Amino acid sequence: MEIKLQNLTKVFQAKDKTETIAVNSLDITIPAGKLIGLLGPSGCGKSTTLYMIAGLLKPTEGKIFFGDEDVTEKAPEDRGIGLVFQNYALYPHMTVRQNIMFPLENLKVPKAEAMVRAQEMADLVGIGELMDRKPKQLSGGQQQRVAIARALVKKPRVLLLDEPLSNLDARLRLQTREEIKRIQRETGITTIFVTHDQEEAMSISDEIVLMEVGFKRQVGIPQDVYDMPENLFSAKFLGTPPINLFEGSIKEGKVTLFGGVIEKTKAKDIESCWIGIRPEGFLVDKEGPLELHIDMVETIGRDTSLVIKDEKNNTRSFRVIVDSSNRILPGDKVKFSVKPSKLFLFDKVTGEKLG
Repeated sequence: MEIKLQNLTKVFQAKDKTETIAVNSLDITIPAGKLIGLLGPSGCGKSTTLYMIAGLLKPTEGKIFFGDEDVTEKAPEDRGIGLVFQNYALYPHMTVRQNIMFPLENLKVPKAEAMVRAQEMADLVGIGELMDRKPKQLSGGQQQRVAIARALVKKPRVLLLDEPLSNLDARLRLQTREEIKRIQRETGITTIFVTHDQEEAMSISDEIVLMEVGFKRQVGIPQDVYDMPENLFSAKFLGTPPINLFEGSIKEGKVTLFGGVIEKTKAKDIESCWIGIRPEGFLVDKEGPLELHIDMVETIGRDTSLVIKDEKNNTRSFRVIVDSSNRILPGDKVKFSVKPSKLFLFDKVTGEKLG
């Protein structure tokens, strides 16, 4: 089921009549059968967008289409959605079986058929043997699977997940996000997944929609967004460790940093711009244009993380990731060149990519 959002806008009005634009003229097409991550910091409008798709919030402006059908004014129960909340919202007095079957009672599905469908969904999400337990007898990960099974049992056209892993510990998060991807692939259902966790979104999403203060900043395959950020926000939001940002300049088509020419560019000359370099974008190079003083060295298995003091601002440091075969010690001065594919130039005023 393809989903189209056209000029989708949501404005909240406070008691004092002040207005907050939570979602601003959002235009997105979500391909049928894909898992799409709505990603961004708190307050960027991603959950508001999800709730408008679900029908729980009415748009101030714009349209929502499921396929060719305009569902903008339809009630949630008439949209054919399955929704999984952050807190799972299970009924504590019901068994797992009863929780999963509950949506089918409202649809007047015969009990025998409902029991078969509930068992099928429970098996799909890996809790088929827990049907007689109550929610309090389950782990957080198992409760989350019950919530997904309940959302899927009514065979929705679209599955919506609002921060579904935020209440789980690190190990369960990893395990459960892999399960969500497996379930989505096996069912082929169009799925929208809201998260503020970039690793989560990048690891399981077919595409991500990166949002900031209600605006769409970039849409694409996760690795493409990381490799080719269109603006400063995208570059800064994705990546661990984060991208290194320096003040530099472009003169006669050459990018200058710390007094050295590190790259040629087709971008127009500019006195001051942001130079973004991914931590893995530095290459140990005896002939390199950058000579940097190593402050700290952290060996992390395959890679080595170097902490380097910023020459222009001694209170600030940045990180460089190199292969651990480079035997580098604190206090060393090391020459580096920069991988062109890991270097980005941004306008200081607009944040847009240069060149």
